Amino acid sequence: MGSFIKNFIRKENPSIYEDKDSHLSRTLEVKDFLALGVGTIVSTSIFTLPGVVAAQHAGPAVTLSFLVAAIVAGLVAFAYAEMASAMPFAGSAYSWINVIFGEGFGWIAGWALLAEYFIAVAFVASGLSANFRGLISSVGVIIPAQLANPLGTNGGIIDIIALIVIVLIALLLAHGTSEAARVENALVVLKVIAILVFVVVGLSAIHVENYLPFIPKYHPNADGTAFGGWQGIYSGVSMIFLSYIGFDSIAANAGEAKNPEKTMPRGILGSLAIAVALFVAVALVLVGMFHYTKYAGNAEPVGWALRESGHGIVAGVVQAIAVVGMFTALIGMMMAGSRLLYSFGRDGMLPKWLGQLNSKKLPNHALLFLTIIGVVIGSMFPFAFLAQLISAGTLIAFMFVSLGIYALRPREGKDIAVPAFKMPLYPVLPAISFLGSLAVFWGLDIQAKLYSLIWFVIGVLIYAVYGRRHSYLTQK
Repeated sequence: MGSFIKNFIRKENPSIYEDKDSHLSRTLEVKDFLALGVGTIVSTSIFTLPGVVAAQHAGPAVTLSFLVAAIVAGLVAFAYAEMASAMPFAGSAYSWINVIFGEGFGWIAGWALLAEYFIAVAFVASGLSANFRGLISSVGVIIPAQLANPLGTNGGIIDIIALIVIVLIALLLAHGTSEAARVENALVVLKVIAILVFVVVGLSAIHVENYLPFIPKYHPNADGTAFGGWQGIYSGVSMIFLSYIGFDSIAANAGEAKNPEKTMPRGILGSLAIAVALFVAVALVLVGMFHYTKYAGNAEPVGWALRESGHGIVAGVVQAIAVVGMFTALIGMMMAGSRLLYSFGRDGMLPKWLGQLNSKKLPNHALLFLTIIGVVIGSMFPFAFLAQLISAGTLIAFMFVSLGIYALRPREGKDIAVPAFKMPLYPVLPAISFLGSLAVFWGLDIQAKLYSLIWFVIGVLIYAVYGRRHSYLTQK
């Protein structure tokens, strides 16, 4: 037991990570990280969650749910920005926590993030498949149920569209980050234009009475959550928070950033600010167009609202761009997930094969492994099941990073460089960031918490049986 604890708290030397990650090609600039962040954050959820959360939890006050979730995400983003500026290593929270708290804590944070990336890749691919099938069905093209649904769902065997899109993104990323960044940048611009078109057109169909009462009267829902009042807004926050978690995917690619001390904070904070503005604008317009009760059980509220208000052509164009735009979230999550797996292999926490780079200095072994797992999960597990699991792992990592600021500050200017960006109002804001993340985690449903506990136990077992024995630190 003493040996286990000693291994658990041993810290990595930051200069070792600098040396290891020096083999990665630094090609990404601020514009690339802004596109990566916006593309990952503003994905499937902006076209679905505003209506769903308004109908189930918050009514017109869904905008307050988005703003509260944004405040918590923004506080965590400050912590991420300081960490990424001080330690621009691949693997984000895993590598940072390894340096400041120790190997075992780093593994837990990284293992929690890995759940996000595995599931988010599958979640977005599954959502893209559903939207694509809905789009082509309008012109009479129907994919057989066996190839349209996951195993055991509505007669399905495999979701072939989800499989194809994951493989296509993997092939794009295998050619290099600069090529992927160019595609990402173009698709993000297209997607933002589609959202702005919806907002402008939707403004012409707003009815002020739909905003009243802005905060509906509270009553409990049958599933144990709340509708109306501040309780409903809080229930909405926990559901909405998964919309903002994509900014951590920027930090995972810090090892490939040009001038990371400046580009990382600008990319993280800038992309989150843009995403918040877009989410709040869509939510305000959506609940103003029709009474929030109209969005109950509606899987495509944006397209529905446009069609019902007489803008059918605009609805078709916006939905078509939305489907294409979902590729941006897949690019971001697959880049981040493969870099995290590379970091595990680099340190010997998982097989070293994952930490090998190819002749183009790309971690394509890790990308291949992520692709296989994403294909299996995304093409064989239902969309609703995946949606419950995304936020839990990320929130655990967010709590680690928030507390990590307290361990980082005393070492800045010593064995860790003084970062170009520092979290403001230290030491108050890191504590508020931690408590905010904890509050959002507490608001998740019991199933999400249970699955995160199971994932945590599996992670500790893997560390005990494999990671600590094969770790690079053990072999020093």
